[in-house]
Amino acid sequence: MKNPVPQAASLLLEKLMLLVHIRPLPAGSGGETPAPAPGYYDTSCFKRGDLLEVPRTLFIHFGIYLGENRVAHLMPDILPVISSDRRQIQQVVTNKRLILGVIARTASVRVDTVEDFAYGGSILVNHMDRLFEDQVLGSEEAARRAEKLVGTTAYSLLWNNCEHFVTYCRYGARSPGSFLFYSGEPTVKMIIRDQRSVLASVLVGLASIVCLGWAPSTTLPTILIPFFLWMAG
Repeated sequence: MKNPVPQAASLLLEKLMLLVHIRPLPAGSGGETPAPAPGYYDTSCFKRGDLLEVPRTLFIHFGIYLGENRVAHLMPDILPVISSDRRQIQQVVTNKRLILGVIARTASVRVDTVEDFAYGGSILVNHMDRLFEDQVLGSEEAARRAEKLVGTTAYSLLWNNCEHFVTYCRYGARSPGSFLFYSGEPTVKMIIRDQRSVLASVLVGLASIVCLGWAPSTTLPTILIPFFLWMAG
């Protein structure tokens, strides 16, 4: 059986690289591409409860269509932590807010227009249904689940991202592309996210450097892998 720790670290590093190359999001200041005007997308083919998928150059974003040109989706965002101004928070999330949200592990399940959600990308409808045969919930149930989760939430690249959100709402299941989902596998999740275990692992790595000398092939993973797993948690 393969060791899951290197696989987890590899997946996390890959997702961190995606964030580095994230496509610019609209902002109030100049220098960034303006968002498409309302009516840019034909929403007549969307039904309440549909899972909307927007392929980007290096990542995919997901949301649940609520009807009337509204989409519920989960996005990293630092602003709800430092401000209670709802009007400011509701503005489209900028790159800086998103990246700081990832670092702070804070996100929002928010409701935006289709234009703001997709931001110029092509939209696939219920494309993930093929992965969850016989598990699709009713459209109204999916929409209600999404609406109940609107608000500030924790964020994790591995454990709680936009893909987890939509798979819970539409399928009531964990995401096939992630290791764990919300309340699944609590013991494993607790061990990985335990900061004391991370600190102990880092200290062991530093001690090995002092006692045995620097060996990048062994001591570097001992230090970095627990750190990345803590960031993912």
